[in-house]
Amino acid sequence: MSLLNLPLPPAAAAQVVLWGGLGLGLVLGAVAQASRFCTMGALSDRFTFGGSTRLMMWVLAVLAAAAGSLVLIQAGLLDATRTLPWTERFVWLSYIVGGTLFGIGMVLSSGCPQRNLVKAGAGSLKSLVTLGVAAVAAQMTLRGLFAEARTRALDVFNVQLGGPQDVGTLIAGATGAPAAGTRWLVLVLAMLGCAVWLWRHRAEMEPLHWASGIIVGLLVVGAWALTGHIGFLPEHPDTLEPAWMGTYSHRPEGLSFAAPLGHGMDLLTLWSDKNTVLTFGVIVSLGVVLGSTASALWRHEFHIESFRTPQDLATHVAGGTLMGFGGVTALGCSIGQGISGLSLLSSGSCIAVVSMVFGTWAALRWQNWRIERGAA
Repeated sequence: MSLLNLPLPPAAAAQVVLWGGLGLGLVLGAVAQASRFCTMGALSDRFTFGGSTRLMMWVLAVLAAAAGSLVLIQAGLLDATRTLPWTERFVWLSYIVGGTLFGIGMVLSSGCPQRNLVKAGAGSLKSLVTLGVAAVAAQMTLRGLFAEARTRALDVFNVQLGGPQDVGTLIAGATGAPAAGTRWLVLVLAMLGCAVWLWRHRAEMEPLHWASGIIVGLLVVGAWALTGHIGFLPEHPDTLEPAWMGTYSHRPEGLSFAAPLGHGMDLLTLWSDKNTVLTFGVIVSLGVVLGSTASALWRHEFHIESFRTPQDLATHVAGGTLMGFGGVTALGCSIGQGISGLSLLSSGSCIAVVSMVFGTWAALRWQNWRIERGAA
């Protein structure tokens, strides 16, 4: 018997997931606004001038999320086989193309969807427009015009694995070692390697940076626990099937922001349709905006920001479009794949993240080339 007397009735489970999602979003928004947590910013700092602070925050978030998520799996509190990062359908080309386009879009949009949610909460009209464009593009990629390109040109190139696509399971299948033990071994080795790097660069980190990275990682763990355990019904009374309440995908969900932007657009445009309801990803996104607003006001950093030139507007529109399409196609954004997916040691997430890094690098090189060309 748990504190919440699980499993909860369906309606109560959905409400707990939604309110819990709002809480997670509020904390994420406040923490990210105060610490400038941003995947694109972390890569930009590293590629442009060798800065490591934000990259180390991201690494801390991934490690904390992975450790907590494996504990949930080991304790039977999360059935990771039902999550999107462990799906047996390995859409390798979608991971590569979607991830690369998303990385380019991040640079053009001055941040990923999570960062733009934070900036919108702090008064950026540029981010608000970018999010609107990304939401429409995500919606079109899920079920609209762009869905044709995604399903017919990219998703058709896939491999049916016959089991979860996490690194532990794949290595265990090749070596005969236990999958659970292999996952922990992979994580421990990664933690040891990252610990050496973090120690060497510890002078660049302030207490806020250490705390923020760990908190973001633990928020992902909280999302898995909330949607995968607290919101889980072993047998829904109407369908007599297992059900995960409050999530759009009807699966356990971590933190992600590309597809939820499209779902949010559905909600705004089809509000009177009773089949369109508020879901976990949408309420988390709303919480991020509100949490960022509260933090920005508290820190006296709230200010209205708009586009400087028509070219600036066009660049952000292009970036938002690429992020909406790329994030959905890659099955997750820089948070959805870059932290939530990696927290489950998903091989697809690894490919998507590497592709996002490549896209970011390429776009930054292009931007620098344009600047140097203009100066000359």
